[in-house]
Amino acid sequence: MVSVGPAPPEMAATPRQAAATLAVASYNIHSGVGLDRRCSAGRIVSVLKELDCDLYALQEVDNQPGDHEESMQLERFARELNMQAVPGLRIVRHTGEYGNAIVTRLPVLSVRRHDLSHSWFEPRGALDVQVEVAGWPVRVIATHFGLSRNERLVQWRALMSHLTEASPELPTLLLGDINEWYRSSTMLREARRTFGEPPTPAEFPSFAPFLSLSRIWVRPSAALLSVSAHRSALSRRASDHLPIRGVIDIARLFRRPEAE
Repeated sequence: MVSVGPAPPEMAATPRQAAATLAVASYNIHSGVGLDRRCSAGRIVSVLKELDCDLYALQEVDNQPGDHEESMQLERFARELNMQAVPGLRIVRHTGEYGNAIVTRLPVLSVRRHDLSHSWFEPRGALDVQVEVAGWPVRVIATHFGLSRNERLVQWRALMSHLTEASPELPTLLLGDINEWYRSSTMLREARRTFGEPPTPAEFPSFAPFLSLSRIWVRPSAALLSVSAHRSALSRRASDHLPIRGVIDIARLFRRPEAE
């Protein structure tokens, strides 16, 4: 486990954190390349600001070193949102053009990175982070699964083995682009047994979405109040995916008596 220091003071306390709900999003940003084939990290920042979340799980973040304006996107997102960035394996190792990342205003307590690569397929991974919500730890797992159905099932089961390493009482969020749309797939059947059946709004392709490739799962499932695709003029052209946004009831997340 890689521990990280406390968030800067300006990140540690915000009005939303003290509120009754927590807002999270999953967004495949396609390296910032929009439908106009133009790369614009600034446009992605604007979409993230529209979402107004406490935590973002991002996929396909281009973070290669360089002097050009669109390099090191993760650092730019963190700076312009005044949040803390947590890079995934491929960003840390610089083994690919893009990778997973979490950007959050919540204090980050710990970070683990899981390699979910399978066979000869494109390298994949998951970020396994604990953040502090209302003074308590919450586990957040952010991932991006592969394009092959067998590959996704292997990755799902590997991730579930990591899930069992912590107490089932620990509130857990799992979000990302899982690339699975077939409702009767083995992977989604197993997911429903673990996380219930939350809303799955269509978010791909962004200009006329009809596939649900991204997911937000929460345990306990009753804490998840809503999941919706964010449709705006900007989000429709900023990436080939729309972001999805989830709203979580904090009291239910910790099974507090007032949630009954």
